[in-house]
Amino acid sequence: MGKLVVSLDGVVIKEVQITKDKTTLGRRPYNDIVIDNLAVSGEHAVLQMVGNDVFIEDLNSTNGTYINGKAIKKQLLADNDTVEIGKYKIKYLTNDGGDYEKTMILKHGQSPSQLGGLASGFGGLGAAAIGPASIKVLTGAAAGREVALTKVVTTLGKPGVQVASITKRPTGYVFAHVEGAQRPSVNGIPLTGESIALRSGDLIELAGTQMQFIQG
Repeated sequence: MGKLVVSLDGVVIKEVQITKDKTTLGRRPYNDIVIDNLAVSGEHAVLQMVGNDVFIEDLNSTNGTYINGKAIKKQLLADNDTVEIGKYKIKYLTNDGGDYEKTMILKHGQSPSQLGGLASGFGGLGAAAIGPASIKVLTGAAAGREVALTKVVTTLGKPGVQVASITKRPTGYVFAHVEGAQRPSVNGIPLTGESIALRSGDLIELAGTQMQFIQG
């Protein structure tokens, strides 16, 4: 069964299992895979499953669809192919790939291959190295809610406004900016680099909501 790992600037933002004969991809909310970005057409591409094969077809999009750097109209996807749409990269994988989990998660900047960890939660090599953690919401409608960070990558925020991710690594938890003109802040300081290591008790402000990172 094939699956897709969608990433932006090296940060995994979603993982999708291909289960239907046709899976649509585009900016409009009715698509199966929604990528809310102006570089993506309303109806950008469609994935068609024929037996065990998956084809991707560009739907005359404005900016085109690329596989491994080459523009395509319709093409059969192979394991490990990278589909590029705007700044987004979509990795196609045909198995759960335990090897990805053990080797790729440990390499900085290889987060599109964190799919193994996304699929199996605490089962990964990195997951066993550090203790559990959670995010507690301090303000807003969800104040008091606590969200356990059970996946390798957890995304937070409001799509189209401000989105960030918390990635579980063998050395600890890392907070990164994913989407939005304004950058989130940690302990009152806006994030300046790509990511920052989190410590228990850190205060995060994201999309107008304050939350606290709790570990242990």
